[in-house]
Amino acid sequence: MTDGTIQQARPDVAAFLAFLNAQEGPKMEELPPAGAREMFRVMGQLADVPRGDIAKVEDRTIPGPAGDIPIRIYDSHPGRETGPVMVFYHGGGWVIGDLDTHDPYCAEAARQLDMPVIAVDYRLAPEHPFPAAPEDCDAATRWIADNIPCTGLVLSGESAGGNLTIATALTLRDKPASKPVIAIHPIYPAVTTHDDWQSYRDFGEGHLLTQGSMTWFGNHYAADPADYRASPLDFPAEGLPSTLLITAGLDPLRDQGRAYAAKLIEAGVPTTYREAKGNIHGYINLSQAIPSAREDIRGALTVLKAIVAEANGAP
Repeated sequence: MTDGTIQQARPDVAAFLAFLNAQEGPKMEELPPAGAREMFRVMGQLADVPRGDIAKVEDRTIPGPAGDIPIRIYDSHPGRETGPVMVFYHGGGWVIGDLDTHDPYCAEAARQLDMPVIAVDYRLAPEHPFPAAPEDCDAATRWIADNIPCTGLVLSGESAGGNLTIATALTLRDKPASKPVIAIHPIYPAVTTHDDWQSYRDFGEGHLLTQGSMTWFGNHYAADPADYRASPLDFPAEGLPSTLLITAGLDPLRDQGRAYAAKLIEAGVPTTYREAKGNIHGYINLSQAIPSAREDIRGALTVLKAIVAEANGAP
């Protein structure tokens, strides 16, 4: 901590961090990827809310560039007229995370947005390093545009999935799918491979996402910093669709997310920026452990619903 301007953790965030930081045993970056994936799944089972009621949840596999890609379709009103669909890319540093770790959030997004949400289970590093993940996300999103009845695509994801949201939007900007991307919603995204940020120094220890785990993720993913999909902050943003970008106030990635929001605004992209003040990276999966995160989620999805309605031509 450097000065008095640093945000204070909310009481429920502080309590969760105190619990988390008191746990004994190996850190995530001290485990092999399989062990880290299991740790992430277990934390979600303990720290997130249950999925809750939703009319339709369907698991499917679709063709990808290197084999089948699992997807999961959520829909609270399967009989509705055709409209936009959300494509969701999970977080987890491109190394951990799957359809189950983000299952409660995807169901909640489908309910609140009242649109189908389709989660993509892209290939993970180190078994499949960069650019396997963005290639799978691009392929899956094009397949959804071609095969799922919809009028447009809303791309969203958190952390590594926020990066994949922006990367896929940039790819589809330059080589469009059969349906337009009408909005994107990156949540505390990673937008560069460099770590020279004040928030990285302020919150890189003791706030769930640590400098050690970020290094571990980066080494496994082995992204090329000269590729727009790894470092979109270094590439033009003109022509991207309406964007709702979210950061968390106590997140090492906060400042690069702020910088990307500023880049979008400078590029003339219709941009809404929100920060979950006093909250930490990963909060969309922590609604049981951090009850106030539910309001952050609800608030963001309310704004996104309005952005999508406007982009979709609602009066």
